[in-house]
Amino acid sequence: MSFSFTDEQEEFRAVLRRFLEDKSPPTEVRRLMATDEGYDPEVWQAVSQDLGLPGIHLPEEFGGQGFGFIELGIVMEEMGRALLCSPFLASPVIAGCAIQNTATVAQKRELLPDIASGAQIASLAYAESSGSWAESDITCVAQSADGGFKLSGEKHYVLDGMTAQRFVVAARTPGTTGTDGLGLYWVDATDSSVQRTALNALDPTRKLAKVTFRDTPAMRLGDQSNSVDAITQTLRQACVALASENVGGAQAMLDSAVNYTLTRVQFGRLIGSFQAIKHTCAEFLLDVELAKSGAYYAAAAATDSTDDFAQVASLAKAGSSDTFMRSAAQCIQLHGGIGFTWEQNTHLWYKRAKSSEVFLGTPDYHRELMMQSWISSGAEAEQ
Repeated sequence: MSFSFTDEQEEFRAVLRRFLEDKSPPTEVRRLMATDEGYDPEVWQAVSQDLGLPGIHLPEEFGGQGFGFIELGIVMEEMGRALLCSPFLASPVIAGCAIQNTATVAQKRELLPDIASGAQIASLAYAESSGSWAESDITCVAQSADGGFKLSGEKHYVLDGMTAQRFVVAARTPGTTGTDGLGLYWVDATDSSVQRTALNALDPTRKLAKVTFRDTPAMRLGDQSNSVDAITQTLRQACVALASENVGGAQAMLDSAVNYTLTRVQFGRLIGSFQAIKHTCAEFLLDVELAKSGAYYAAAAATDSTDDFAQVASLAKAGSSDTFMRSAAQCIQLHGGIGFTWEQNTHLWYKRAKSSEVFLGTPDYHRELMMQSWISSGAEAEQ
């Protein structure tokens, strides 16, 4: 497959990069990661109103821009490069895709415009205390009540869970197991029956929360007939978006490392002139470019809904997570002793790499999913 960005997409990337370099320098990242909210409302308004980014991948009929996952991937890659602190991944990407995949047309018309405009922040409450992202491990219960539903259970590792105004909650009907009885539910996060607790996360640039539901009123999105497929599709799309963010972070680490080797002098020479450093940087570059190829292919597969989307989504998530971790570690190594200090900014991307490695499932988990999907598609083809 031959892939390249159009001139318009490259110009879009350039505009985004200039904006993010201005709004998200490391000094601002450090300031925001020390706050409870974790993002700047004025910057979020600029991202939403001036650039219209939250709705870039959502249909125009529901308030979005009507583009696809390639354009969304550009946004995520540049945000990962700048380490932007914002609810973009949680709200328009994951929660927005969940609604788009699951809800009825009437529900989409009601819910998506506020998310696409950035006026409302939503988040997917999915994983529980086990940290598993498998659908069969969901235990939160949705009980029919008064013509609607009431939720009971706990969700952990909820992105921007303390600031979200609404939750999309994965839950199951009573007495069901495995993938039976699963559904997504729309919940008012400010309801008195919802208890939220901030978690002390390794990555302070990405805020997480534990959310407890106690007979919380909820509206089911769509009907139960397509819920499992919709949940699976949402998680795959989230993996594609996160893969793009990962390669943006990996590229930032490569740039930082190379720039440092071209300024640091040792034994009277720039360390970038040493053969060992050259070999290390060359391997670094190949690793990042390979991860980019996987992320770009996954974004194209998500846009075109190709038959291999299930495999490439997991492949992109696993490969980009590994590359981001290696890139951050290598960047620290090339910076020498200063790379381990609090004052050096590399550790900010290292912590983001570590949190992204496990979010939505570890690389090993996704390689297993990829193999299962590949075996399943092979068996279907034989039949």
